Amino acid sequence: MATFISVPLKKSSEVDLVKPLTKFICATYSAGEDQGEYVRAVEELNKLRKSAVGRPLDKHESSLEILLRYYDQLCVVEPKFPFSENQLCLTFTWKDAFDKGSLFGGSVKLALASLGYERSCVLFNIGALSSQIASEQNLDSDEGLKTAAKYYQLASGAFSYIKDTVLSALNREPTMDISPDTVGTLSQIMLAQAQEVFFLKATSDKMKDAIIARLANQAADFYGDAFKQCQYKENLPKYFYFQEVLPVLAAKHCIMQANAEYHQSMLAKQQKKFGEEIGRLQHATDLVKTVASRYDEYVNVKDLSDKISRALAAAKKDNDFIYHDRVPDLKDLEAIGKAALVKSTVIKVPISQKFTDLFEKMVPLAVQNSMTVYNSRKAEIVNRLIGQMREATNLSNGVLASLNLPAALEDLSGDSIPQSILEKSRAIIQQGGLQSIDQLIKDLPELLQRNREILDESLRILDEEEATDNELRNKFGQRWQRTASNDLYKPLRTEGGNARNVLDKAVQADIVVKQRYGTHREMIALLCKPEAELNAAIPSANPAKTLQGSEVVSVLRALLANVNEVKMEREKLENDIKSAQFDMTSKFLTALAQDGAINEEAISVTELDNIYGGYTQKVLQSLKSQEEILGKIQNSHQEFATMRQSNADANQREEMLKKLAAAHDSYVELSSNLKEGTKFYNELTEILLKFQNKCSDIVFARKTERDELLKDLQQSIAQQPSAPSFPAVPAYQSTPSSTATPATATSSVPTPAPRTVFVQSKPQPPARPPPPAIQAQAANTSTPPASGAGPIPPATQPVSTPAAAPSPAQGPPYPTYQGYPGCYPMPVAYNPYAYGQYNMPYMYQAPGQAPYPNVQQPQQPGYPYPQQPYYPQQ
Repeated sequence: MATFISVPLKKSSEVDLVKPLTKFICATYSAGEDQGEYVRAVEELNKLRKSAVGRPLDKHESSLEILLRYYDQLCVVEPKFPFSENQLCLTFTWKDAFDKGSLFGGSVKLALASLGYERSCVLFNIGALSSQIASEQNLDSDEGLKTAAKYYQLASGAFSYIKDTVLSALNREPTMDISPDTVGTLSQIMLAQAQEVFFLKATSDKMKDAIIARLANQAADFYGDAFKQCQYKENLPKYFYFQEVLPVLAAKHCIMQANAEYHQSMLAKQQKKFGEEIGRLQHATDLVKTVASRYDEYVNVKDLSDKISRALAAAKKDNDFIYHDRVPDLKDLEAIGKAALVKSTVIKVPISQKFTDLFEKMVPLAVQNSMTVYNSRKAEIVNRLIGQMREATNLSNGVLASLNLPAALEDLSGDSIPQSILEKSRAIIQQGGLQSIDQLIKDLPELLQRNREILDESLRILDEEEATDNELRNKFGQRWQRTASNDLYKPLRTEGGNARNVLDKAVQADIVVKQRYGTHREMIALLCKPEAELNAAIPSANPAKTLQGSEVVSVLRALLANVNEVKMEREKLENDIKSAQFDMTSKFLTALAQDGAINEEAISVTELDNIYGGYTQKVLQSLKSQEEILGKIQNSHQEFATMRQSNADANQREEMLKKLAAAHDSYVELSSNLKEGTKFYNELTEILLKFQNKCSDIVFARKTERDELLKDLQQSIAQQPSAPSFPAVPAYQSTPSSTATPATATSSVPTPAPRTVFVQSKPQPPARPPPPAIQAQAANTSTPPASGAGPIPPATQPVSTPAAAPSPAQGPPYPTYQGYPGCYPMPVAYNPYAYGQYNMPYMYQAPGQAPYPNVQQPQQPGYPYPQQPYYPQQ
């Protein structure tokens, strides 16, 4: 009676996980110990997949353990890699587990670039293998019963989990075997079988009849629910209808009901309710008879039937002779209670007790994305603070240069180079002078062109693949079932457009830098000259009075020292701001573990305010201090200017010194801008190369997917009928000829299909000369039957009708001579050793060849076709 249902495994195609995952790791993580560890983990993951789905699995717990470990690893890996069609594209192909298809259609196999699809298929195999292991257990032992119940509940839980998650994991229609209806039915079947195992355990332990009856009734209820799901859902695989599933479920429902009634009758007997005992045994007998009559080929109920029959006979005998209790109707019997001792195992990662995460050190992708946004927020704050300080420093330098400070204080003599100008000249010469600026400006177009070429090539391969996809989509229409390249490439095109905008802005910035360089190039070149030439280029002036030791000069020098002090504080503050670090990864991991999601904005804003709030206040204080100092310098300089004697030479000298000071400041700024621009282009090159690799990878994956889809379409097209049905036979072919005999006209032989005549492509032998006129009687004798008519009935004894002679093989034409018919195949029914008239073999006329002159062979009796002329014997 113990017939249990097991589920077949799905089969998968081989997938190389090493190459794409390793490429992503090398592109994402810097070279070091972690990168090497991640690459080794990828190789172990690939080996684990080959062991789990790349070979046949034994019906043993060790094989199930491999599947469980692989499923757990998929679950922990999925949030750590960007598995998708337009990022890390891995295509997994799985075949339908149930006889390669279903009764109402469905895909034989399905290929998707989705790790959720792989995870669902592996979980299906976990449920299938669990059902097979449970079905192989020895149910005569307690250990076997416990193991079977455990794995049936695990199988039920696996199928139930797929039912709830498969549609969201795939975002498209799945194959029939993992559709929600199918796995939901399988989950119910596994749960019913687990309940039956508990019934068998209670029976073997000889528990109370009341408990056993409730367990059996619950099992019957589970089997009934499973049977209804199979019966009323029209989109289940044919496996349920043709592989003994549906009849076994119906039989098990009746058997469990019969067991429940039997044990409930034993309880009624103990309670001295003998009429109820007989009524329940009669119901159990009817149920068993139903199983024996309808499902005997699937389950054996002889033992149960004999047990119930013996109990019914004994109960009737005792009731007839002793108790005389009334037997109630079936509808009047009290319903039997139910006791569900089984439930679907909750699928919670990790399922395997021996699981170890191969990528334990790698943070989830959600944390990586949050870190990316956090770093962007951090960079925005850092750049804003540093930009404010640098802008304030440039403003200070500009104000001092416009006032010719500190050169004016150092140039009181009027005939020597101020010390500050000499220091600025040495600084420019030490940094490379004009040559360094010219070289940096010269390198910019090459770097720009390289980045443009990479970006253009990346977008070009996307355009080519999209054009091919559109062409095939227009050609195959609805049969071209895959995501359109136009939709798939939208994120990549957005990224490419952003890169294009960045390049355009960089070009504009380069133009501004070149214009500024052209404005100050002459003065920068002057600062690069030797001290003697520089001194000669600066006009000299003799002041009318000496300002050495005056109070205003001392005040200005003190204020300039304060300005330099503010600048030094800013440099230190800038370094502190750049070096400020905080471990946000642990913050995001904690939030992900607690809440299951990361509120990046709230966490980042709070932490950034804590980190950079103090620095922001220091920057504002520095700006305020500079503003106060510059105000005092401007007031003191007005007093200083009025004290100096003004003349044309002094004004020219002061103007020259201002230009030299401004040229130095511009040189420093230009050099910094050009170095940052070179660094920007180099970093952008790395980013664009990653973008190009991403485009190449997705295009390669799309081409592979396209080739697979084309192959499937070609196979499906090849299986379709190559020609339409033949049209109706024309009337002139089906109407008998007027020359046909009455027997021929009334023949019931069906009209043969018209023959197809192929035009010979090679030269034919020369035609015979026309034959002489033949008498009407002979013509009537040798006239072939009309087209569409049946064969002429034999005049004497029946003779088998030979088949039409096949067309001669194509080849070089054979010569024909008078009296020699040529080389041609003989008819199928022809016997080359049978001799006719004149002891000569019958000669047949070659197709397309005229008859021999002056020779007419009489029609042979019983031969349905006209006799061919022969060569007369000499």
